[in-house]
Amino acid sequence: MTVFALYANAQDNTQWATTWATAPEFTGKSDMPQTTELTDCSVREIIHVSFGGKQLRMQFSNEFSKEPVEIKSVYIANLTADESGRNDLPGTDYTAIVKKSVRYLTFNGKRNVTIDAGQAIFSDATNFNLQPLQRLSITICYGKTPVNATSHRGSRTTSYIMKGEAKPGKKFITFEKLDHWYSISALDVNGEGNECIPAIGNSITDGRGTTTNLQNRWTDIANEDLIGRQNNPAGIEYGVVNLGIGGNCVLNGGLSEPAVKRFERDVMSQRNFKYIIIYEGINDIGGSNGRSEQVARELMDAYKRFIKTAHERGVKVLMATILPFGKSFYDEGNWFKEAARQTVNQWIRTSKDIDGVIDFDEVMRDPQNPLQLREEWQEDWLHPNAKGYEVMGRYAAERIQALTAGK
Repeated sequence: MTVFALYANAQDNTQWATTWATAPEFTGKSDMPQTTELTDCSVREIIHVSFGGKQLRMQFSNEFSKEPVEIKSVYIANLTADESGRNDLPGTDYTAIVKKSVRYLTFNGKRNVTIDAGQAIFSDATNFNLQPLQRLSITICYGKTPVNATSHRGSRTTSYIMKGEAKPGKKFITFEKLDHWYSISALDVNGEGNECIPAIGNSITDGRGTTTNLQNRWTDIANEDLIGRQNNPAGIEYGVVNLGIGGNCVLNGGLSEPAVKRFERDVMSQRNFKYIIIYEGINDIGGSNGRSEQVARELMDAYKRFIKTAHERGVKVLMATILPFGKSFYDEGNWFKEAARQTVNQWIRTSKDIDGVIDFDEVMRDPQNPLQLREEWQEDWLHPNAKGYEVMGRYAAERIQALTAGK
């Protein structure tokens, strides 16, 4: 069975809302399994959702592969918890699942599916009691797979590979572990009162500097504050969807497709949203040697195009200011780069086209040296550490609550 790409415009399919998503990428040799391959193996992957629901569907991507991918079956399940009910502590066995919670996904009524090269699909809708903020296990049992899979390299979450087909009632025997997601690209829930907020970004959104498997990116922290604690007269529950890619640029260069190429697919094709977050540009400025002023202008022009696209579809745009990078590898004593950052941030703070500002720069910079991050919140002077991401997430949730309430 071969199926073709399936995407829904933000305003075309309002019965579904994206509770989790990631940006698909080409997978080079170094990010593929090193001691085995995906063909005739099973991969158990873990995701951290925002809002919950009683019915769901999952999106699978083969968009960056040159050959079809054969999937024998996919099933989802809850993770096994310890005596205290926790399954998010260091030392947790993330391969252990609750057998009675297992649900096989189907594709046009069948468990097996082949996804053509360059395509993406959704599973059929399935009933499942997905809890807000839970960790969900997804097990993909592969047939033949491409040389280069479609993945998300910066998962900050371990995936586990087992040879052969992993049956739900049998122990998952891990042959190799990798911190990448393969094939999965989004999870939707069906229900009223939920809206996602897609957030496009680079490694600071993707989570460089967070703790592997603890799900403590700024978007995760924001969702912890947003889910179930809404102060919205309409009763809408918002969940931020992380579409960051490490090393990504807005204009060109960097890692993976730049934002100008992936904005439509990764942001505007999510389901059921009225707000988006744009938080990207530091890599363009950091690599702008000799072209800083021009890059600043081109960044603002690109932002304007994103905003125009969103506004034409009735979507409001929240923009985040770019963090300082003093003492990082981008800091070469080049004041032109810093001038470009200041120019872009000033435009973000004052532009009448933007519907709301999340001023990460103001929150995270050192008051004594505003060209640098606070030392206690930085990992390498470019990326925050786990504590810094917590500060960003709490602040982002406050701003989102205020902005979506019209304050």
